[in-house]
Amino acid sequence: MARIELQGLSKSYGATSVVHGIDLVIEDGEFVVFVGPSGCGKSTTLRMIAGLEDITDGTLLIGGEVVNQREPKQRNIAMVFQNYAIYPHMTVGQNIGFGLYTSKISKAEKQKRIAETGKILGLENLLDRRPAALSGGQRQRVAIGRAMVRDPVAFLFDEPLSNLDAQLRSQMRMEIKSLHHRLGTTIVYVTHDQIEAMTMADKIVVMREGNILQVGTPTDLYENPVDVFTARFIGSPSMNMLDGTLSGGALAIEGASVSGLSLPAHEGPVRLGIRPHDLVVGEGAGAGLVTTSTVEAVEPLGAETLVHVRLGDALVVATAPGRIVPAIGSTVSISAAPGAFYLFDAASEKALGRA
Repeated sequence: MARIELQGLSKSYGATSVVHGIDLVIEDGEFVVFVGPSGCGKSTTLRMIAGLEDITDGTLLIGGEVVNQREPKQRNIAMVFQNYAIYPHMTVGQNIGFGLYTSKISKAEKQKRIAETGKILGLENLLDRRPAALSGGQRQRVAIGRAMVRDPVAFLFDEPLSNLDAQLRSQMRMEIKSLHHRLGTTIVYVTHDQIEAMTMADKIVVMREGNILQVGTPTDLYENPVDVFTARFIGSPSMNMLDGTLSGGALAIEGASVSGLSLPAHEGPVRLGIRPHDLVVGEGAGAGLVTTSTVEAVEPLGAETLVHVRLGDALVVATAPGRIVPAIGSTVSISAAPGAFYLFDAASEKALGRA
């Protein structure tokens, strides 16, 4: 295992800066997920850790040693790519053992490692097959196996599940998480899918435009986002945002009455966030937010129904039990209880607190 430290890490291509002096510590054995929209710098950061991109400025330490100038093979880390990068003319066993062929270990030891890795990944009966005979999930396991067999101090994953269908992605998420639990090796994982981040990570790093916005556990980021971007990016469906005004200890928003909240000391325009699971179809107890609105769309999901309604100029998502599917065009009551509100300054979009 290895502790990975990023100290003022920056990357520029000519005059264009894409990663802006980020600081981060990834502890031994942690599963850390970088998440953010396309182009935010997360994959570039991963490639700097791997040694596939030069570091423009700052310091990278792995296991307490500065590795800025070390070649990728000298860092003892393994990377799993989005496109698997396995060789079609080789068998599964040959692909898994490819990284060992230049090592000085004996042939018997190489075969032992390949067999052990294949067993861990459920590939022991497929070692003589070619990749063309495998499913997408099996090919992904082969790519992971090729990284594992070298016994690296850390694994780097660059959006490894994006080519798989939804059901297989869900299965592979749990397999990778289970693998981490068994091996205890440091994992740095990049994705744009916040569900992957929430379900797999010990710690999530939210990036935007080359900067780190927030670092924390999935629960930290879900419950205490530091800004509007993180609040909307973490959680599915995305957090509803409404425009409002705080004045004289009261909150006013268009299209609904709000009362009984413990509000932060702030005056002026605010953004009011409410997660869809906290905005429910049905009469509330009177405190919090209560209003009626016309249903514009519904999404029956079985266990629950997502109900799209309009509050003032904003289209928001509320939830109802799965057996309730309001008709489009019908009028429903919606409510949110005290404690379900996130307040952000309208200008800076920084968090003001919960209400």
